[in-house]
Amino acid sequence: MVTVKYYDSLLGLIFLAADDTGLIGLWFEGQKYFAQTLTRNYQTGSTPILESAVRWLRVYFAGEKPSFTPRLHLIGTDCQIAVWKRLLAIPYGTTATYGEIGKQVAAERTGFRPSPQAVGGMVSQNPISIIIPSHRVVPANGSLTGYAGGVIQRARLLMLEKTDMKPLLIPPSLSALHPWRPRRGLRIRAISPAAQMQVLKNRSDPVTAPVLTF
Repeated sequence: MVTVKYYDSLLGLIFLAADDTGLIGLWFEGQKYFAQTLTRNYQTGSTPILESAVRWLRVYFAGEKPSFTPRLHLIGTDCQIAVWKRLLAIPYGTTATYGEIGKQVAAERTGFRPSPQAVGGMVSQNPISIIIPSHRVVPANGSLTGYAGGVIQRARLLMLEKTDMKPLLIPPSLSALHPWRPRRGLRIRAISPAAQMQVLKNRSDPVTAPVLTF
């Protein structure tokens, strides 16, 4: 059984989903490919895996590098999973290009030579945002576009990690965000079970994208 819950973060609501094996999803509310790996059979609540993910988020949004990774259950094609696993190796506070990720994966998998565009497509469908840091993968020209959570969320995540933004192309409309830091004293909290139920009740259906099949 899949269990889901919402988490109230510095950057807005985050929707978490986990099964008995591990965390299967972490999405910003309303982001592209929202809840893509979520089946229609789920319950609201909490599990040790979800609580581990919440602890990770608390550390992360406090502006620190988490020293652990929650147990993950990646649901996707072999090629997608190979790319997503490679993202886990990108150091905190740094970035990599789609082309670099493609070359690294190609060196590990015989016969798999994805183009930067193909890598971009697989990265954008990463179902476990932030923990699997797709926000750290950028086009070769330094643009912040292409992130499923949006340009602003990508910029804020990178700034939270104190990433060097000079090589990146920050659109004029986002210049006010730089430098961006969490407000002092802002308390990060998990939404109560009652509030979670209300949020889910207000949604016509949290599954807004087709479920991947393998």
